[in-house]
Amino acid sequence: MDLVFEQIRVGGDRNFGYLIGDRTAKKAVLIDPAFSPGVMVQRAIDQGLTVSHIINTHGHHDHINGNAKAVELTGAPIAAHPDCPSMPDILLKDNSEWNVGALTLQFVFTPGHLEDHLVVYEKKHSILFSADLIFVGKVGGTDNDNDARIEWASLQRVLTMFPDHTTLWPGHDYGVRPVSTLALERITNPFLMCKDVDAFLRLKKDWAVYKKELGLK
Repeated sequence: MDLVFEQIRVGGDRNFGYLIGDRTAKKAVLIDPAFSPGVMVQRAIDQGLTVSHIINTHGHHDHINGNAKAVELTGAPIAAHPDCPSMPDILLKDNSEWNVGALTLQFVFTPGHLEDHLVVYEKKHSILFSADLIFVGKVGGTDNDNDARIEWASLQRVLTMFPDHTTLWPGHDYGVRPVSTLALERITNPFLMCKDVDAFLRLKKDWAVYKKELGLK
């Protein structure tokens, strides 16, 4: 097995898409190809890989708008949560797993930012595609306190499920660096440092002021 892994800037609001595959098996998947599906497909071709699936982490337009072109270019089916508006061909259930060559992808349901949100974890290399659940230094937006409480529960689940050395690859380049680890986020991400859900809700409410005080974007 020879890991192929690329973080690709696809446009939009600093969106990231991802290519991950097994060079020995000559198979790969695309995660959230969004605004630049042609670029991502070409990267797979350049690496000698066949795209077997297109994975959507959630149904916001800036993560699924490249689906039609990606399907046209690859013939691959779309996989997503059953509630994803992309009308997936393959429905991803919580804690389900796939093999991509010798790689193992685990899909974990993490609602809050959106009701169909999931994260993708590659088990052999401890790679977490956190999408819009966890960014570097912050977390995904929520519309109300109820959604924020749901997101808090999803965050706690992820922090419990995966080891600290897990590398974290977000859906947008919103932080001071494009990648992090769960260990680093635990001690630097103010949302993950909240002692309880009430503190989390207060930080959500005061985030604009907090950002300005610290000079954050």
